[in-house]
Parts: sequence; structure tokens; C-alpha cells
Amino acid sequence: MWLYGASGHGKVILECLEAHGYTNISFVDDDKTKKDICGFEIFPPSYINPLTDFVIISIGDNTIRYKIVSNHNYSYISIKHPSAIISPRSTIGSGTVIFHHSVIQTGSSIGNHCIINTAASVDHDCIIDDFVHISPNVTLCGGVSIGEGSHIGAGTTIIPGVKVGKWSVIGAGAVVTKNIPDYSVFVGVPAKFIKYNNQTNKL
Repeated sequence: MWLYGASGHGKVILECLEAHGYTNISFVDDDKTKKDICGFEIFPPSYINPLTDFVIISIGDNTIRYKIVSNHNYSYISIKHPSAIISPRSTIGSGTVIFHHSVIQTGSSIGNHCIINTAASVDHDCIIDDFVHISPNVTLCGGVSIGEGSHIGAGTTIIPGVKVGKWSVIGAGAVVTKNIPDYSVFVGVPAKFIKYNNQTNKL
């Protein structure tokens, strides 16, 4: 099992894997100056064998995860911490990670390479597209949809039925009461538009 990305996010995924009894875990990173993390040696990505090895991208930045998936033909798995509560009537995509004490309720669909961070709550019938990051203590009420690549900041609440467009950013602690267009940055209570998300130029 390879974790692509040797940083704090990777440490949390490491402990999720260890909680499930995984022992054959290694890290790769593009930063050649990184040598060690949590006692694990860090290797270059060329050590991954796409034909036989499994990978989780352990990087919090949505655009970087998107580019790695676009540029490499790896086999990915998803992982959840044992304390997470996931409805058997929900679906979880490949490469997605679900952290400690998160809840995913019935009828919800989580895409590929998403992050459902610590103590996040995803209520019934939510749709979360690929490469989304739901930060710690976020509350998504029933029927919310989040577009590809969007980042929902820590402690945000999104009321029922709201749609957040793709590659948008919601600032920490926001309360979202209306639909959010693509490529937008919203902050505050209630959430208000402040600028367009130019980070998508990196894709």
C-alpha cells in the first residue's frame, strides 16, 4: 500500500490504515528533500508499480489530487476510520478517505478521491462529486450537492437542498443558504460571494 504525499494529511490516513490492520505501508512524495515521516522512509513515486500496487493520494489539495489521477494510471482504494458511521445505503468512490467520527447517512453518494474529514456530517441523499474536500465539523443537511473539486471549509453548515458548483470554495464557519455557482469563493454568515476561484488555472 502506497500513500502518495508525505505530510500531515498522510499521517492521518496512515493511522486509518493501521486501525484496519494494514502493515505493509509506504510513502512516496515528489519532494526529494523529504526523507522520513512517522518513522517511514519516503520514496520517489517511480517506486509504485501501477500493475500490482494500490495507492491512496494522501494530499489535501484538491487540484493536486486531480492532477495526480490525471497523470497516472494507478489502482486506488478507499479507506474509512473504524469510528466513522457509514450507511449501507450510501456509496463511496475509489480513492476516497473518511476520517474519525464522520457520519454519512442513507442515500448519499460520495465520489472518487474525496476527503470526508474529522467529524463531518453528510446527511441523507447528498451528492458529492469527485475530488471534493469536506473539512472537519462540516454539516451537510439533506439533499445537498457539492460539485467536483470544491472545498468546504471547517465548521461550515449547508442547509437542505443547496447546490454548490464545481471548484468552488466555502470559507470556514460559513452558513450557506443558497446555491453557489461554479468557480466561486463564498464566506460568512450567511455566505456571500467575495471573488472567483483562480486556483483552477492550475488544473
